[in-house]
Amino acid sequence: MTKTELKVKKLRIFDFDDTLVKSNSEVYVTNNGKTKTLTPGEFAIYKLKSGDEFDFSDFDKVIQPKKIKSMFRVFKNIYRASGSRRLTILTARTAYKPVRQFFKDSGYNDVFIVALGDNNPQKKSDWIQSQIQKGYNDILFLDDSPKNVRAVKKLKTKYPDIKMDARIVNYD
Repeated sequence: MTKTELKVKKLRIFDFDDTLVKSNSEVYVTNNGKTKTLTPGEFAIYKLKSGDEFDFSDFDKVIQPKKIKSMFRVFKNIYRASGSRRLTILTARTAYKPVRQFFKDSGYNDVFIVALGDNNPQKKSDWIQSQIQKGYNDILFLDDSPKNVRAVKKLKTKYPDIKMDARIVNYD
């Protein structure tokens, strides 16, 4: 079967925090008895230090979510576009239910939510690789974390026949 004979199977993936939504959820970092807070955006670029202990309990709920208008427009356009594609929210959060409820409350009932429960960029890459192995061959990945995007872009080398676009989301 040639590349043109393959059935196109589209997968569109968005990160949640600081890509589609700003919330008041924070990461608590404790080191040597001192605790500081980081927003998801700050955490995305945080350099780990020896002895850091993290508390992600704020991410068991979606606290005061505010849609990031420019990216939510992109999300809506993909959601409403004709043709077959799976739209997925791929989050490092542990709990998927609060994210699913946010989308239901926003009028999007059939968005697939994957909560990895891990902030290691390789976990997002591994999940996307598992979808490639299920036959997805046209992939768009949008995330605010350069580390996550770099990890996913490495899949392009491993799967050169897959149409893959992994982009860092910048908004203002």
